Amino acid sequence: MQITLRSLCLGILLALCSVQANAQLLNDPASLKNIQNSLDKIYNYEFDEAVQIIDQVEKKYPNHPVSYILDSFILYWKYLPIKDNPAKSKEYIQKLDQCLEAINKRYGKNSTDPEAVFYTMVARGYMAMMYNYRGEMMAAAGEGKKAYNAFVEGFKLMHKNPEFYFTSGMYNYYVEVYPEEHPIVKPLLVFFKNGDKALGLKQVDTATKVGTITKAESCYYISHIYLKYESKPEKAVAYMEKLVEMYPRNPIYLMKHLEAQLLSGKYDEAYEGVQLLRKQGTGFYPAAWRTFQGILEEKDRKNDAAAQKEYLAALKTPHDDQYTKEYHAFAYAGLARISARAGNKAKAREYYKKCLGKAEYRSIVREAKAFK
Repeated sequence: MQITLRSLCLGILLALCSVQANAQLLNDPASLKNIQNSLDKIYNYEFDEAVQIIDQVEKKYPNHPVSYILDSFILYWKYLPIKDNPAKSKEYIQKLDQCLEAINKRYGKNSTDPEAVFYTMVARGYMAMMYNYRGEMMAAAGEGKKAYNAFVEGFKLMHKNPEFYFTSGMYNYYVEVYPEEHPIVKPLLVFFKNGDKALGLKQVDTATKVGTITKAESCYYISHIYLKYESKPEKAVAYMEKLVEMYPRNPIYLMKHLEAQLLSGKYDEAYEGVQLLRKQGTGFYPAAWRTFQGILEEKDRKNDAAAQKEYLAALKTPHDDQYTKEYHAFAYAGLARISARAGNKAKAREYYKKCLGKAEYRSIVREAKAFK
């Protein structure tokens, strides 16, 4: 759920940058361009350049809520996964608290001004994401509830501003799919507006075409949907291809692009990218590229011994629950297939059982459950 929450909040923030309103900043083309440019720099891991651009906005509009949100966004990407860095997590929350204070000063407490409502939603949504990472579910639910009404407002603005196709589409899809995956939450969603998965996919796809500053988020999350829920990796490839072309220095986008290529059987296309990702030797990235190398060895080169070595190495490296947990599931599934081909069904069942302990992708879950 955290990946969805983050995307929805960011989408509203980005949409704000092009909504016509009475606020001075939103009628300032130069500052809006700076905000867009700073986001491009952040996506491309050019953080120093992003800071310089944001400083220009802060000098012109001191204590404006958007500056604190952009500062928090830099922290999120620069120290990813930020939940593992207590000092930066604290700084992240402080930035969002400062955003809320700035909103109160600028618009008054509990203001119904559209801009105030949207900035409040973004700040509280990011807070909910952090609490969710920490396992503080009640706090996360409280912040998320405070942000909900703003999401619903976005539906009314969709046809006035193409950036809202992203947030509306994400809501339409996830409000339906999430309770399918987690039935325990259904009672909590009884008062939420119903969604429509097919319509949601169509709206997010529209955002990848007509959105300007929501294009990157739209491409990333529709790819995630096709990989995790729809089991159509070939559809994800085209969207991720756009992102790696736009932001070649972003290792998350490269990693997701490779995943889509490999799950689509595009092994020749993925080979060079896997070697590039191998340069990311720290954090959770080795779990990704070792798993990817294992897939190449198993599926393309038909070398089970080499694949087994890579899969086992991947399982010895740490993963992140948000970004690379599924790659451990991939590795276990690969080891299960290798064991089955070797005639060791008992070992294959053992690996598939471990796979199910990690897997969230519907395709992998089906594979593991289908093995007899």
